[in-house]
Amino acid sequence: MPEYKVGTQEKFEAARQELLAEEKALTRRGDELARKRRELPWVPVEKDYGFETEDGTKSLAGLFDGRSQLLVYHFMFGPPYEAGCPVCSSIADTLDPQVIHLKARDVTLICSSRAPLDKLLAYRERMGWSFDWVSTVGSDFHRDLGFLHSEEELRPFLAGEIPPTVSQMAEATGTDVLGYVTEGPGLSVYALSDGTVYRTYVTTARGLEPAMAYYGLLDRTPMGRHEEGEETHWLRRHDEYGKA
Repeated sequence: MPEYKVGTQEKFEAARQELLAEEKALTRRGDELARKRRELPWVPVEKDYGFETEDGTKSLAGLFDGRSQLLVYHFMFGPPYEAGCPVCSSIADTLDPQVIHLKARDVTLICSSRAPLDKLLAYRERMGWSFDWVSTVGSDFHRDLGFLHSEEELRPFLAGEIPPTVSQMAEATGTDVLGYVTEGPGLSVYALSDGTVYRTYVTTARGLEPAMAYYGLLDRTPMGRHEEGEETHWLRRHDEYGKA
């Protein structure tokens, strides 16, 4: 356990009220950022992307499934992978039960990866998810958003000391380091208006934390995330915890 101080209930309540004021300020700041996010200019998607789905090949507009808004999680599962990225898998655990609630607000949520569709669907069955998952085989969809990197672009990173967590994740997905880091995670958002698809938002890295509910909960525990100095990442696929 970390170092801690012991106090009375009265001291706790006083300190808690001070913290609560800061938490409320942060919430209001979050509301302001959400408003600015919604006010970003919409960019027409002019490229003709194709996606392999369980119902055949679809365009980007076809993925909206009758709704006017589309959330796409770019799941790291490249063609050479044997299994999905464990971190992306933990995010999918959070996303899957939200699909029904988002539909009620005119939003379709799907995942998109570059691996062949049969690989994706087999992994989805293993994980027990039900969201729609599409394959972008032959499409530049991930590349155009910055979620796919070439070997030349990665050369400076590959020439340096590879972090143990990267090697760990590469091994967990059944590929090498280059094969693993070629892919990148991300979230992209679209609107369909008068037959035109617009891109309205894109994020990656810590911008994905709202979809990582466990971090928000860990931030409220005495030990927090407790990741400092760890040589390997603690996250596992949900069916792998407790295994040697």
